[in-house]
Amino acid sequence: MSNQASDLARRLAEQAELVCRHYLSNGRRVGHYWIVGDVRNAPGRSTFIRLRGPGAGKGAAGKWTDAATGEHGDLLDVIRESCGLLEFGDVLAEARRFLSLPRLEREVQTTSPITPAPRGSPESARRLFAMSKPIHGTIAEAYLRTRGILALHETTSLRFHPRCYYTPGQHLPTETWPALIAAVTTLDGIISGVHRTWLDPSGSGKAPIDTPRRAMGFLLGNAVRFGEVDDVLAAGEGIETMLSLRCALPTLATAAALSANHLAAMLLPSGLRRLYIARDLDDAGEAAQTVLARRAAAAGIEAIALSPRLGDFNEDLHVFGLDALRAALRIQLAPEDVSRFLLLPATVV
Repeated sequence: MSNQASDLARRLAEQAELVCRHYLSNGRRVGHYWIVGDVRNAPGRSTFIRLRGPGAGKGAAGKWTDAATGEHGDLLDVIRESCGLLEFGDVLAEARRFLSLPRLEREVQTTSPITPAPRGSPESARRLFAMSKPIHGTIAEAYLRTRGILALHETTSLRFHPRCYYTPGQHLPTETWPALIAAVTTLDGIISGVHRTWLDPSGSGKAPIDTPRRAMGFLLGNAVRFGEVDDVLAAGEGIETMLSLRCALPTLATAAALSANHLAAMLLPSGLRRLYIARDLDDAGEAAQTVLARRAAAAGIEAIALSPRLGDFNEDLHVFGLDALRAALRIQLAPEDVSRFLLLPATVV
């Protein structure tokens, strides 16, 4: 470790509890330790950060160990992991910012080796997705479970960022909130954008901000995808809508186009034989279904509408439960797809 990094680690250790409260807000103090799920700020109790102790050596303040994985480190590692930083120079810069220290000129030079991506561009979206982590054990997973979504298989398109930037308005300061990050991909699997859902740190709902959902990048024709497409696909608007369908139809590939207009314009994969259109129960949803069904028919693809009882299938799952959702879908599926895709009650986990 360089002299600069050692000095910053020592300064952070002198304020270990403040560092933990800021970067590991899902944890809590227990005696001389801060306890949290991991250094990425997941809820839990497997990671212990020492709040008191000597400045160096055994038992030093700021040292941490994750009992579940065996990982260990210091508070610079906490900053790197909790903020999703890739470059060590960026970690040092964030540490100096937290400590209210001026940035060094050489630090400024070494922390910008990559040309900044244009704001809202596909490259910017790809970098955000790369900086995020899998959702297992995170606030994002907790949030989805509050919406009744318990089946989270084949969700590599979803990630979690503990401190995702949010700009309330043109002249307002940027904020950071935990966020569910979803990759928007082309038919070839190339990330063209991301969708962000900012979350309350408790995981109990969306963040208390004006627009907790935003997308960036190239969205038209593309989608957030779950599962491998064979000859049957279900497409709809919202991520939670399509994840809800996956709870009842776990082996059916689904795609979330993110809006009614984008659903109507979504590109369809070659070799598709049947398309289920999971419409939202409003005028925009009906219009999107009509346009997409017409495009599917022109391509020789059978299109079947799936209609919820309430506004969308996540509302149905959340209000009526999985068994009721399964029963409602059973009578809407093509007969051969009932046994192929429908999850039977005896196999529900």
